[in-house]
Amino acid sequence: MKFIDRTKITVKAGDGGNGKSAFRREKFVPKGGPSGGDGGKGADIIFIVDNNMNTLLDFRYNRKFLGKNGGNGDIKNQFGRNAPDLMIKVPAGTIIKDEDTGNILADLTDADESVVICKGGRGGRGNARFSNSANRAPTFAELGEPGAYKKLILELKVLADVGLIGYPSVGKSSLIASVSAARPDIAEYHFTTLSPILGVVSVGPEQNFVMADIPGLIEGAADGIGLGHDFLRHIERTKILIHVIDASGIEGRDPVDDFYKINKELALYADKLTKSPQVIAANKIDLPEAAENLVRLEALAKKEGLPFFKISAATKEGVTDLMKHVYTMLLNYTAPPEIEEKIKIYNAEKDNDEIKISRDMTGDFVVSGKALDKLVAMTNFANDEALRRFQYIWRLKQIDGKLKDKGIKEGDTVHIGAMEFEFRE
Repeated sequence: MKFIDRTKITVKAGDGGNGKSAFRREKFVPKGGPSGGDGGKGADIIFIVDNNMNTLLDFRYNRKFLGKNGGNGDIKNQFGRNAPDLMIKVPAGTIIKDEDTGNILADLTDADESVVICKGGRGGRGNARFSNSANRAPTFAELGEPGAYKKLILELKVLADVGLIGYPSVGKSSLIASVSAARPDIAEYHFTTLSPILGVVSVGPEQNFVMADIPGLIEGAADGIGLGHDFLRHIERTKILIHVIDASGIEGRDPVDDFYKINKELALYADKLTKSPQVIAANKIDLPEAAENLVRLEALAKKEGLPFFKISAATKEGVTDLMKHVYTMLLNYTAPPEIEEKIKIYNAEKDNDEIKISRDMTGDFVVSGKALDKLVAMTNFANDEALRRFQYIWRLKQIDGKLKDKGIKEGDTVHIGAMEFEFRE
């Protein structure tokens, strides 16, 4: 299965059902009161972690998600049916971003963890809800509130205990293939691995951990050169890093320089990565060219205070000792507070009464505000009584005065949401 770790989708929560305008019509009750019921609530859009998923592949073929609308209210104070919420399953390690703002809305890592990303619209109130001592027979009802809409970016960061890092062709794929059931493509050219490969490593009965072969980094990866950001994203989740170095130097690079260049890219991408525990694995010791560099690499490990292992992924020499040591490190691992702290789950913005007045490119006036936009969307302007109620709220919010302060004149065009009208005193 192809590993998909980033995709874009759109989600639209369900609209609320319309309220009903109706009156009791029963025998011997010639003047029955208002009896229109409320509309039902629209479906929320909820993302939930499914541990049976490990890629975002499903979203490549399905990019639009629409929640169902709430049912309309009916006569005899019958309420419309609430729409069932739309549950969207994602793999653990998924980050949800707002495409328009770039803000992170949720960071889902735990099994069955869920978050409401778009709220369904509330149902419009039926005319029975507007009956009072001053108006005992209201003829209007509210329309349903529109559901929220968002364009999202989904990013998957691999959830692995151990990550293999290093330049291309240093033997990371061969190493994970030698210690797990993972079977990555292995060849004598750079970037054979273009997406993370996960493997479960067993060092004894019930002594397992998940290891990820992170695709090879190159100089400039932190600036997005090559597939840098796509690769570095996955390292953030790992607890321990095994830095695989080609001790033979047959690629023409200096192994010691490789170590410092890769760590520089980690620091440039995210400073916290430099705090992740590392183990140096000097690979390809079966090649005669490795002998000279092993002395230098061992001195490097001692200088940096890092565990050092001589291995050959091809012959499996030293590999078992490396895996057992890493497992022991995991048992004693304590996450730094800044890494352990999770991104807070997104909370939908509450409506507020702030009114903003601006001018568009044609010079028309634009009146906006979350509560006001909702009022416009839920008002049936074809009903005279509903229109009068809107005008009353308009005066109550003193919008006429605010428009005059902005220089509005008789006959100027005003926009509120999808509604447009001419200003009249």
